[in-house]
Amino acid sequence: MTGRPPPIVVAHQVTKRFNSVRALNGVSLSIDPGMVQCIIGPSGSGKSTFLRCLNQIEKIDGGAILIDGELIGYRQVGNALRALSDAEIARQRLATGMVFQRFNLFHHMTALENIIEGPVTVLRRPRREAIAEAMDLLARVGLTDKRDSYPIEMSGGQQQRVAIARALAMRPRIMLFDEPTSALDPELVGEVLAVMRDLARSGMTMIVVTHELGFAREVAQDVVFMDRGEIVEQGPPSQVLLNPQHGRTREFISAVLT
Repeated sequence: MTGRPPPIVVAHQVTKRFNSVRALNGVSLSIDPGMVQCIIGPSGSGKSTFLRCLNQIEKIDGGAILIDGELIGYRQVGNALRALSDAEIARQRLATGMVFQRFNLFHHMTALENIIEGPVTVLRRPRREAIAEAMDLLARVGLTDKRDSYPIEMSGGQQQRVAIARALAMRPRIMLFDEPTSALDPELVGEVLAVMRDLARSGMTMIVVTHELGFAREVAQDVVFMDRGEIVEQGPPSQVLLNPQHGRTREFISAVLT
Protein backbone atom coordinates (compact mmCIF):
# COMPACT_ATOMS: atom_id res chain seq x y z
CA MET A 1 0.00 0.00 0.00
CA THR A 2 1.49 3.31 -1.05
CA GLY A 3 1.38 6.22 1.36
CA ARG A 4 0.22 9.75 0.67
CA PRO A 5 2.78 11.70 -1.38
CA PRO A 6 4.69 14.37 0.53
CA PRO A 7 3.66 18.03 0.16
CA ILE A 8 5.10 19.77 -2.88
CA VAL A 9 5.27 23.11 -1.02
CA VAL A 10 6.03 23.58 2.67
CA ALA A 11 6.31 27.06 4.16
CA HIS A 12 7.36 27.13 7.81
CA GLN A 13 7.11 30.27 9.92
CA VAL A 14 8.02 32.51 6.97
CA THR A 15 8.71 36.14 7.76
CA LYS A 16 9.42 39.03 5.42
CA ARG A 17 10.05 42.67 6.25
CA PHE A 18 10.17 45.80 4.14
CA ASN A 19 12.03 48.26 6.35
CA SER A 20 9.88 48.51 9.50
CA VAL A 21 6.83 46.83 7.92
CA ARG A 22 6.44 43.11 8.54
CA ALA A 23 4.74 41.87 5.36
CA LEU A 24 4.75 38.22 6.45
CA ASN A 25 4.60 37.26 10.10
CA GLY A 26 5.17 33.55 10.69
CA VAL A 27 3.25 32.14 7.71
CA SER A 28 3.09 28.33 7.64
CA LEU A 29 1.36 26.46 4.82
CA SER A 30 1.57 22.97 3.31
CA ILE A 31 0.33 22.21 -0.21
CA ASP A 32 -0.07 18.73 -1.72
CA PRO A 33 0.69 17.85 -5.37
CA GLY A 34 -2.27 18.53 -7.66
CA MET A 35 -3.94 20.81 -5.14
CA VAL A 36 -5.51 24.19 -5.90
CA GLN A 37 -4.77 26.53 -3.01
CA CYS A 38 -6.54 29.89 -3.08
CA ILE A 39 -5.37 32.80 -0.94
CA ILE A 40 -7.74 35.68 -0.27
CA GLY A 41 -7.50 38.82 1.83
CA PRO A 42 -7.42 42.62 1.67
CA SER A 43 -4.75 44.62 -0.11
CA GLY A 44 -1.54 44.71 1.89
CA SER A 45 -2.26 41.46 3.71
CA GLY A 46 0.87 39.71 2.41
CA LYS A 47 -0.74 37.50 -0.25
CA SER A 48 1.35 38.66 -3.21
CA THR A 49 4.48 38.90 -1.07
CA PHE A 50 4.07 35.25 -0.15
CA LEU A 51 3.88 34.25 -3.83
CA ARG A 52 6.93 36.36 -4.63
CA CYS A 53 8.82 34.58 -1.86
CA LEU A 54 7.83 31.20 -3.29
CA ASN A 55 9.18 32.31 -6.68
CA GLN A 56 12.27 33.85 -5.03
CA ILE A 57 11.56 37.31 -6.41
CA GLU A 58 11.75 38.32 -2.74
CA LYS A 59 14.14 36.77 -0.21
CA ILE A 60 12.62 35.72 3.09
CA ASP A 61 13.98 37.09 6.37
CA GLY A 62 13.08 34.11 8.55
CA GLY A 63 11.60 30.65 8.46
CA ALA A 64 11.99 28.24 5.55
CA ILE A 65 10.33 27.27 2.27
CA LEU A 66 10.75 23.85 0.69
CA ILE A 67 9.61 23.01 -2.84
CA ASP A 68 9.69 19.37 -3.84
CA GLY A 69 11.58 18.68 -0.63
CA GLU A 70 14.38 21.13 -1.49
CA LEU A 71 15.11 24.16 0.68
CA ILE A 72 14.89 27.21 -1.57
CA GLY A 73 17.24 30.17 -1.48
CA TYR A 74 19.69 28.57 0.93
CA ARG A 75 21.86 25.53 1.50
CA GLN A 76 22.44 24.07 4.95
CA VAL A 77 26.14 23.76 5.76
CA GLY A 78 26.54 22.25 9.21
CA ASN A 79 24.39 24.36 11.50
CA ALA A 80 24.48 27.41 9.23
CA LEU A 81 22.49 28.48 6.16
CA ARG A 82 24.35 29.77 3.14
CA ALA A 83 22.60 31.80 0.47
CA LEU A 84 22.54 30.17 -2.96
CA SER A 85 24.14 31.74 -6.00
CA ASP A 86 22.04 33.49 -8.64
CA ALA A 87 22.52 30.48 -10.95
CA GLU A 88 21.30 28.06 -8.28
CA ILE A 89 18.27 30.25 -7.55
CA ALA A 90 17.48 30.43 -11.29
CA ARG A 91 17.53 26.61 -11.41
CA GLN A 92 15.19 26.35 -8.42
CA ARG A 93 12.86 28.97 -9.89
CA LEU A 94 12.15 26.68 -12.86
CA ALA A 95 9.89 24.64 -10.56
CA THR A 96 7.41 27.53 -10.37
CA GLY A 97 5.65 29.35 -13.18
CA MET A 98 4.30 32.76 -12.23
CA VAL A 99 1.45 34.74 -13.79
CA PHE A 100 1.28 38.38 -12.68
CA GLN A 101 -1.51 40.94 -12.46
CA ARG A 102 0.03 42.83 -15.37
CA PHE A 103 0.82 40.47 -18.18
CA ASN A 104 4.54 41.30 -18.47
CA LEU A 105 4.75 40.15 -22.08
CA PHE A 106 7.61 41.32 -24.29
CA HIS A 107 5.90 43.97 -26.40
CA HIS A 108 8.33 43.62 -29.31
CA MET A 109 7.57 39.89 -29.64
CA THR A 110 4.55 38.07 -31.05
CA ALA A 111 2.51 35.69 -28.91
CA LEU A 112 4.47 32.73 -30.29
CA GLU A 113 7.82 34.45 -29.76
CA ASN A 114 6.87 35.30 -26.16
CA ILE A 115 6.10 31.64 -25.45
CA ILE A 116 9.23 30.12 -27.01
CA GLU A 117 11.70 32.68 -25.61
CA GLY A 118 12.24 30.88 -22.28
CA PRO A 119 12.39 27.30 -23.60
CA VAL A 120 14.87 28.25 -26.32
CA THR A 121 17.14 30.69 -24.46
CA VAL A 122 16.97 29.31 -20.91
CA LEU A 123 16.26 25.61 -21.35
CA ARG A 124 18.14 25.31 -24.67
CA ARG A 125 15.37 23.35 -26.33
CA PRO A 126 15.47 23.00 -30.13
CA ARG A 127 13.52 25.86 -31.69
CA ARG A 128 11.35 23.53 -33.78
CA GLU A 129 10.37 21.54 -30.69
CA ALA A 130 9.63 24.74 -28.74
CA ILE A 131 7.42 26.08 -31.53
CA ALA A 132 5.43 22.82 -31.72
CA GLU A 133 4.83 22.89 -27.97
CA ALA A 134 3.97 26.60 -28.06
CA MET A 135 1.32 25.95 -30.70
CA ASP A 136 -0.17 23.21 -28.51
CA LEU A 137 -0.26 25.68 -25.61
CA LEU A 138 -1.86 28.40 -27.74
CA ALA A 139 -4.54 25.87 -28.70
CA ARG A 140 -5.01 25.01 -25.04
CA VAL A 141 -5.68 28.66 -24.14
CA GLY A 142 -7.82 29.20 -27.26
CA LEU A 143 -5.46 31.53 -29.12
CA THR A 144 -4.06 29.61 -32.08
CA ASP A 145 -5.13 32.44 -34.38
CA LYS A 146 -3.05 34.96 -32.37
CA ARG A 147 0.33 33.29 -32.86
CA ASP A 148 1.66 36.20 -34.94
CA SER A 149 -0.08 38.98 -33.01
CA TYR A 150 1.81 41.45 -30.83
CA PRO A 151 0.55 42.28 -27.32
CA ILE A 152 -0.75 45.67 -28.45
CA GLU A 153 -3.01 43.84 -30.94
CA MET A 154 -4.58 41.66 -28.24
CA SER A 155 -7.13 42.32 -25.49
CA GLY A 156 -6.10 42.12 -21.86
CA GLY A 157 -7.71 38.72 -21.50
CA GLN A 158 -5.85 37.42 -24.54
CA GLN A 159 -2.56 38.80 -23.24
CA GLN A 160 -3.11 37.09 -19.90
CA ARG A 161 -3.85 33.79 -21.62
CA VAL A 162 -0.60 34.13 -23.57
CA ALA A 163 1.16 34.84 -20.25
CA ILE A 164 -0.27 31.59 -18.86
CA ALA A 165 0.90 29.68 -21.94
CA ARG A 166 4.35 31.27 -21.59
CA ALA A 167 4.62 30.13 -17.97
CA LEU A 168 3.46 26.60 -18.89
CA ALA A 169 6.05 26.39 -21.66
CA MET A 170 8.76 26.16 -18.98
CA ARG A 171 7.07 22.98 -17.67
CA PRO A 172 6.81 24.10 -14.04
CA ARG A 173 5.71 21.79 -11.24
CA ILE A 174 3.63 24.57 -9.65
CA MET A 175 1.74 27.51 -11.13
CA LEU A 176 1.53 30.72 -9.11
CA PHE A 177 -1.21 33.22 -10.01
CA ASP A 178 -1.04 36.71 -8.50
CA GLU A 179 -4.55 38.16 -8.94
CA PRO A 180 -4.48 37.26 -12.66
CA THR A 181 -7.85 38.88 -13.42
CA SER A 182 -7.55 42.09 -11.39
CA ALA A 183 -6.28 44.18 -14.32
CA LEU A 184 -8.97 42.95 -16.72
CA ASP A 185 -12.25 44.48 -17.78
CA PRO A 186 -15.11 42.46 -16.21
CA GLU A 187 -16.20 40.91 -19.52
CA LEU A 188 -12.69 39.45 -20.04
CA VAL A 189 -12.36 37.78 -16.64
CA GLY A 190 -14.29 34.66 -17.62
CA GLU A 191 -11.96 33.64 -20.45
CA VAL A 192 -8.94 33.64 -18.14
CA LEU A 193 -10.75 31.77 -15.36
CA ALA A 194 -11.84 29.15 -17.92
CA VAL A 195 -8.19 28.43 -18.75
CA MET A 196 -7.37 28.20 -15.04
CA ARG A 197 -10.27 25.78 -14.48
CA ASP A 198 -8.89 23.59 -17.26
CA LEU A 199 -5.46 23.65 -15.62
CA ALA A 200 -6.98 22.64 -12.29
CA ARG A 201 -8.82 19.72 -13.93
CA SER A 202 -5.55 18.56 -15.50
CA GLY A 203 -4.01 18.11 -12.03
CA MET A 204 -1.65 21.09 -12.05
CA THR A 205 -0.65 22.29 -8.59
CA MET A 206 -1.84 25.88 -8.36
CA ILE A 207 -1.53 28.63 -5.76
CA VAL A 208 -3.91 31.43 -6.63
CA VAL A 209 -4.14 34.85 -5.00
CA THR A 210 -7.57 36.08 -6.01
CA HIS A 211 -10.64 38.16 -5.23
CA GLU A 212 -12.74 35.87 -7.44
CA LEU A 213 -14.56 34.09 -4.61
CA GLY A 214 -16.80 32.15 -7.00
CA PHE A 215 -13.72 30.67 -8.67
CA ALA A 216 -12.21 29.80 -5.29
CA ARG A 217 -15.43 28.14 -4.16
CA GLU A 218 -15.64 26.09 -7.36
CA VAL A 219 -12.02 25.04 -7.89
CA ALA A 220 -9.99 25.23 -4.66
CA GLN A 221 -9.48 22.35 -2.28
CA ASP A 222 -8.29 24.76 0.41
CA VAL A 223 -8.72 28.48 1.03
CA VAL A 224 -6.54 30.70 3.19
CA PHE A 225 -7.63 34.12 4.42
CA MET A 226 -4.71 36.43 5.21
CA ASP A 227 -4.66 39.76 7.02
CA ARG A 228 -1.71 41.86 8.20
CA GLY A 229 0.84 39.27 7.13
CA GLU A 230 -0.74 36.36 8.95
CA ILE A 231 -3.04 33.45 8.15
CA VAL A 232 -6.26 34.25 9.99
CA GLU A 233 -8.37 31.33 8.80
CA GLN A 234 -7.83 28.24 6.65
CA GLY A 235 -10.04 25.41 5.49
CA PRO A 236 -12.21 24.06 2.66
CA PRO A 237 -14.16 26.62 0.60
CA SER A 238 -17.42 25.46 2.19
CA GLN A 239 -16.11 26.67 5.53
CA VAL A 240 -13.96 29.72 4.82
CA LEU A 241 -16.18 31.22 2.10
CA LEU A 242 -19.64 30.09 3.15
CA ASN A 243 -19.37 29.69 6.92
CA PRO A 244 -16.28 31.60 8.13
CA GLN A 245 -15.44 31.21 11.79
CA HIS A 246 -13.39 34.36 12.27
CA GLY A 247 -15.04 37.78 12.40
CA ARG A 248 -12.36 39.38 10.24
CA THR A 249 -12.96 36.77 7.53
CA ARG A 250 -16.71 37.39 7.63
CA GLU A 251 -16.14 41.13 7.37
CA PHE A 252 -13.87 40.75 4.33
CA ILE A 253 -16.14 38.34 2.45
CA SER A 254 -19.15 40.56 3.11
CA ALA A 255 -17.27 43.58 1.71
CA VAL A 256 -16.16 41.69 -1.41
CA LEU A 257 -19.67 40.39 -2.14
CA THR A 258 -21.37 43.76 -1.57
